[in-house]
Formats: sequence, C-alpha cells, structure tokens
Amino acid sequence: MRHLRVLALMHEGMVPPEDVTGYDFLKVDWKMEYDVISTLGQIGHEVHSLGVGSDLGAIRKAMHDFKPHIVFNLLEDFNDVAIYDQNVVSYLELIRMPYTGCNPRGLMLARDKAISKQLLTYHRIAVPDFAVFKKGKPIRKPKRLRFPLIVKSLVLEGSAGISQASVVSDEDHLAERVEFIHDNFQTDAIVERYIEGRELYVGVIGNHRLQVFPVWELSFTRRAREVRPIATGRVKWNSRYQKRYGITTGAAKGLSEAKRDAIQHLCKRVYRILALSGYARLDLRLDENGKIYVLEANPNPQLAYGEDFAESAEHAGISYADLVQRIINLGRRWESERYR
Repeated sequence: MRHLRVLALMHEGMVPPEDVTGYDFLKVDWKMEYDVISTLGQIGHEVHSLGVGSDLGAIRKAMHDFKPHIVFNLLEDFNDVAIYDQNVVSYLELIRMPYTGCNPRGLMLARDKAISKQLLTYHRIAVPDFAVFKKGKPIRKPKRLRFPLIVKSLVLEGSAGISQASVVSDEDHLAERVEFIHDNFQTDAIVERYIEGRELYVGVIGNHRLQVFPVWELSFTRRAREVRPIATGRVKWNSRYQKRYGITTGAAKGLSEAKRDAIQHLCKRVYRILALSGYARLDLRLDENGKIYVLEANPNPQLAYGEDFAESAEHAGISYADLVQRIINLGRRWESERYR
C-alpha cells in the first residue's frame, strides 16, 4: 500500500484537539473526524486536518503548503449553507485534486429530496407521495396527499428538524410544522406521505462496480404506542432516549433471501440513477404489504466507527481501517472527465 499525504477537510468546529486525553468519545461532536484521521495515521498515511469555514483560499493554501495526494472530504456544508457542499467538491475537480466521497452532481441530486424523488419516480421506483412547500408561499395541501404526513427540510440531513411532531394528521398541525421548518431552518419544506413500516438503511460503496452492504434496520424494542418509529434527532444522538425505548440498529432480521436481494438490487439502481460515487447510505421503508419505498439517499454519510455505515461494512467483512482505505482508493480512481 502506498503511503499518501491526505488533506482532511472538516468544519472549523470539528477539528479534534491534538491531545484527546480525558474526552468522552460518546459525547464529543468531532468523533467521526477523529476516527477517520486517527485511522488514516494508523494505516501509514500522513494527515493534515483543515477546518473550513467560508474561505476557499484556506484550501488552496493548504494544497500549496502540504501538497496532498488526495483530499478526504468530511464537509457537510460550506459557510453554513448545506447545498454549498457540492461547490467545494466542484472546486477540487476544477483544480484536478482527487477527493473522497461523492461527486458534485450526485451531491446536488441527492441533497434536494424533491429532485431525487422526481428522478426515481421517472424510473418507476416507489417513493412516498410528496409536495414541496416553499418559504413565503401559502401552505395548501394538494388533495392527492393523504394524512398522516411527515414534514422535513427539503435539503438538510442528519435528522435536522425531525421529531415526533414532524408526523402530522390534520391541516392545522401540517401548517404549524411547515412554518417550523421555514422559520427555524430557513429552507423549503418537503411533506411526504408517512409510510408505516420498518425503517431500513443500506450502505453502498463504489464508483462503477458497486458493493452493497447488509440491510440494516432501526428497531424500537420498547416503543410506546404513541411513539412513531422514525429517526429523529433524539433517536440518533440521545443515548438516554435510546435506552428508554430500546432503540437499536443492526442487521435486519426476518427478511427472506429474495427480499434482501430485491432491496440490495434496488439500492444499486438508486445509486446509479442519482449519479452517486464513493459511498452512500440509502434510507428505505418496508410496509406491512412488503412494498419497498425509497425515502432518500445520503452521499458521504456519517463515517464514525460504530455508526451504521461502518457497522454494516464490518458485518460484510470490511474492517474500519479497510473501509477508510477503500474510500481513499475510490477517490483516487474517480474520473470526473466522464461527465464532460
């Protein structure tokens, strides 16, 4: 294996301290960044961490000073704007710098949940019925949308703005929740038909040849009747809440081999339709009739050790160190020229 100079891009507030002694890694915000850069160092690469805020010039300077072979992209936005992450990657392509993760077009298509659903619908892939409610426009539910509905930000990820209150069953609560997204996150809202069923996650890695990881499931083993099994912020990040409701993730059980194969094949199709590359996690719902709905695609998902993507990779026989190295390898092989 060739030892490389790797420039790791991350948000300014997510750069791990040089001395991590005494930190609780279950509580720090920069766990993913630390896991990735420490693993890169352990497998022999020279790593320089760069906190990025609103200045592309800092990236250019680091390129000049450090002369990296590749950029490990851990950014989820730029200048606090979610949809600008694709522009940083476009910049890397313009200066011919190899990078890890998804290409700009895939980031753009997957980030906008409405555009991605329109594309998937064109290819006859089932998605929940939906409508977009733009900021500053009247909130009028199309007749085709049936309650219950779930309200989300059109472009934000990581369960931003999602809580139990996001699932609404009448016009008043719908308007209230849409206004909540508009006011608190300053984005348009997407409203989808809520699909009752099993919440499934599937990791995919690759550029042209794809590997699909085992089907993963979010489970509530002690769920109160009024609690919807959805991936809210507390479900993902609050350990006390997870213990209270017995929330776990792991390999999906009780699926027939045919159903697992169908889900994994579907995820490959979605990955290619949305022009994704590098690695991604697809979120799905399996209803009581066995129908699979694609909820959204998440390029460059959470990569911390012990989180769903890395755990499902390990279940497929790929250690965390091998996963990080494979992402590096894919980044070095990506050819942006094929989009010319």
